Amino acid sequence: MSGAPGSRRPAFPGLPGELVLEEAAGARQRCGEGDGSVPGTLLCTNRRVAFLPAQAPGSRAFFHSDYDVALPCIRKLVAASSFAKPKVLTATSTLKFIPEELAVFCRDFRLLRFHFHENGLAPQAFRVANAIAQAREMATWLGDTSEEHNGWSCPAEAPSEKEVEEEEEDSAATLLFESLWDWEKELKRLGAVGWRVSAVNERFDMAPSLPRYLWVPSGLLDHDLKRTFAHFEERRVPRLCWHHPGGSDLLRAAGFHPASEPGSEDVRCLEALLLGGRGPCVLVDTAELPTLADIQLAHLKLRALCLPGAAAEEKWLSALEGTRWLDHVRTCLRKAVEVALLLAGRRCSILLQETSDRDLNCLLASLVQLLGDPHARTLPGFQSLVQREWVAAGHPFPHRLGLLHRDSPQEEAPVFLLFLDCTWQLLQQFPAAFGFTEAYLLALHDSSFAPYFSTFLFSCQRQHGRGSPQQRLHSQTYTPVNGWRDPSPGVRGVGSAACSLPTIWDWGLRYSQQQRVQFRNPVGAAMQHPDTTDPQTPGRPTDAWPGPGSVFVLTKGTLSPQPFPWRTSRPPLRPSRRAPSLESLSEWGGNLWGSLPPRPPPGLLLPCATGPSIRLWHRCYLRGLPKAQRGRFAPSPDGLAEELTLLQDRLSAWQAAGLCTKTTSGPPAPSW
Repeated sequence: MSGAPGSRRPAFPGLPGELVLEEAAGARQRCGEGDGSVPGTLLCTNRRVAFLPAQAPGSRAFFHSDYDVALPCIRKLVAASSFAKPKVLTATSTLKFIPEELAVFCRDFRLLRFHFHENGLAPQAFRVANAIAQAREMATWLGDTSEEHNGWSCPAEAPSEKEVEEEEEDSAATLLFESLWDWEKELKRLGAVGWRVSAVNERFDMAPSLPRYLWVPSGLLDHDLKRTFAHFEERRVPRLCWHHPGGSDLLRAAGFHPASEPGSEDVRCLEALLLGGRGPCVLVDTAELPTLADIQLAHLKLRALCLPGAAAEEKWLSALEGTRWLDHVRTCLRKAVEVALLLAGRRCSILLQETSDRDLNCLLASLVQLLGDPHARTLPGFQSLVQREWVAAGHPFPHRLGLLHRDSPQEEAPVFLLFLDCTWQLLQQFPAAFGFTEAYLLALHDSSFAPYFSTFLFSCQRQHGRGSPQQRLHSQTYTPVNGWRDPSPGVRGVGSAACSLPTIWDWGLRYSQQQRVQFRNPVGAAMQHPDTTDPQTPGRPTDAWPGPGSVFVLTKGTLSPQPFPWRTSRPPLRPSRRAPSLESLSEWGGNLWGSLPPRPPPGLLLPCATGPSIRLWHRCYLRGLPKAQRGRFAPSPDGLAEELTLLQDRLSAWQAAGLCTKTTSGPPAPSW
């Protein structure tokens, strides 16, 4: 390693075990079109590629969101020179020229460009380019190694008093669902009468990929619950993931095991778990959603399209439609609307079923709660939702994001990124309903590729607990200011073996105070649950509805009788004359709500998923294009003009709606 003569770079705050392999002092990072650039030092370590500006930003962060990229996040490395063709660098390639510019194409759609001036940087540029290519091939995803991680903490510099208060508030409100106390607190918030927290999987011996604690019916003992695990794929039994204030329950589970033959006692336990006298059970199969292969293929096409020169400008929109990424977003939102309408309209149990219960169930369950639960649309509520329905539920983040080099391409599928895109669509259609902003979603999108935090580092809680070789911590929780803390008084049960790395929700480690302020939506109202604890609230239909024991399947907006696999020998249920039909769910009416279509219940979002209502997430996907804005906090003039037009259209629509309300409010409404 060598720097420019007489130059001194700022101190590099490395992680434990992080080694600087090569550095090039005096390099410049390009800032978009033109000749704008930032001088500094380009470093290659065994963990990341980092750029230290000559005038480092006043932040106590270990990582700077605009200057760092983890080695597993690098998709392609290209060296360019005015005397040779650009060359893609790999660990086995031979660089035969001195690079004048190094382009780093990232999996999160960023494009980082570093320029080396002709002032004695030739040897450094050559060495750092080769070092990055070699280190990228040798990089190991931290969650997939057996090496010890001693963890790391915040720098010694003390944060301001305001930062301490804000970080403590967010940390206290975000539940990690690693302790029994977290599960009990959330269950109490939901008001789910008839449900309890079970510790049957506390040692992960019943289902290794399920969380340590489960929400199950209060009337079902753990002894009986154990009889049900063998009848589901990967032993992932049905359990509650959300309780609607009107009385409906949303459950999720893996597919029924094809070889299971439950006896009479097992059938009793299975039906107590699925039905339990809570009304009819509706099975929602995720077969209508895009497959993992479809999601991966669409994402690859989208990423290729968003590179400079990928398609002619006049053919770009048709090429975008050809990726089918926006089609997948529409499909997921439509399915979520169907389920949310059924939960709000009828008292029933809805079971989301996927073969593995670790991918599309995570996406669908999260979207349904975003539509129906105002708490999930606050910043700490959204973080708790991701922790429960993705992290604790066992979504294999390293495999799906393609960050494990040994994986086959078939295991890659950015389901979580598709969920973030769906969330962004909701944010665009209902900006005042969310307590966070697009900047926050972009930060979460990019942070999913950062292997420095425990949140997305492992594939399940069991693996997360084994990731730390240190002593097992009992129900400890992490806060940005105080680090790991003992459980609060009154917490019962054995705690989780938590990894020593901090969570991704400690945003102060990557983003400055000024950036984190932009995570919060200033116009997002403090929203609470609507007062719909009575199942017969206004707007809920009063016509006949099948009683407990009935089983239906929701397919393409239509409910049809469907027996459980162990009931196939019995005669099928005959559809009632008033059997519900959801063919016109998107029109908010029809047989679901009876003869009169009432107003949507308070707190329920019904997005439009047709035509131009589903838009491309420009600020995320087009960051690598020259004319698009780069970075997440500095939009381009084109982007500002686009958002101004959108705001003007919404303002005109709201004014027209207000005028219609005043016009129609004169005569009294008829009484029905």
